[in-house]
Amino acid sequence: MIAGLAYVEIGIAVVVGLLAVVLGLVGRRPDDISIGATALVELALVVQIVVAIVAPLVGNAPTGDLVEFWIYLVTAALLPPVAVLWGLVDRGRWSTVVLGVASLAVAVMLWRMLQIWTVQQA
Repeated sequence: MIAGLAYVEIGIAVVVGLLAVVLGLVGRRPDDISIGATALVELALVVQIVVAIVAPLVGNAPTGDLVEFWIYLVTAALLPPVAVLWGLVDRGRWSTVVLGVASLAVAVMLWRMLQIWTVQQA
């Protein structure tokens, strides 16, 4: 895991999460902005999956538990598609809030993945 990339991904997830929560609280239903922004979070997670596969092969091994890291990463990668599906099925304003909460949860999970990769001792 590359720390700089992780910080960028956390920033994207936080911005998208706050945007979607605010849009939902002002009454906007899921639209191209909120769903597209959530798709951007998913794209960042796909990049992280590729980096997590390649990093140990080039000498950047995690200091923490690799299984725990992958459980976080797979779970985080499942959140945005499930939230988007929810937003497409239930077109209410609270679905937009759900998109935001999912992105904020991804940000927290990315932070924890960074801790697992860089801080913990195996």
